[in-house]
Amino acid sequence: MCPVKKATTNPFTRFLSQWSSDDALAAFVAAWDRLERVVVGVYRAQMDEATAAAEYAAVWPWLRAAYPRWQEALRPYWQATRAAGEPTRVDPFALLLDIPAAAAIAGDWRAMQHLPAAREAINRYLLEHPARV
Repeated sequence: MCPVKKATTNPFTRFLSQWSSDDALAAFVAAWDRLERVVVGVYRAQMDEATAAAEYAAVWPWLRAAYPRWQEALRPYWQATRAAGEPTRVDPFALLLDIPAAAAIAGDWRAMQHLPAAREAINRYLLEHPARV
């Protein structure tokens, strides 16, 4: 089980989350925040390999198991985003969850280009579902 906190690191997502009472969504968002930190940290070479591998191993399996619950709900939101300057054509959550290990992130520009689409999808979902129980 992935230990997750309700608070998120993205300030806008944290702001939008304050009206949501959906603990399952809060757990998913918190775990996504952790994955996002690893992806950015590894890509920018700001996180050492051992730390990245441990964090990825803690959060990745949990997210892969949890994402199917949110996949259809988030689909229209990521489809309305842009990645790499183009309309997003591939599920950014699935794209990132298909990365098998933290070491595979280094140099993966495509993953970095799809992180904002995933975050925007989460934020748009929160805007339209503020009090989902």
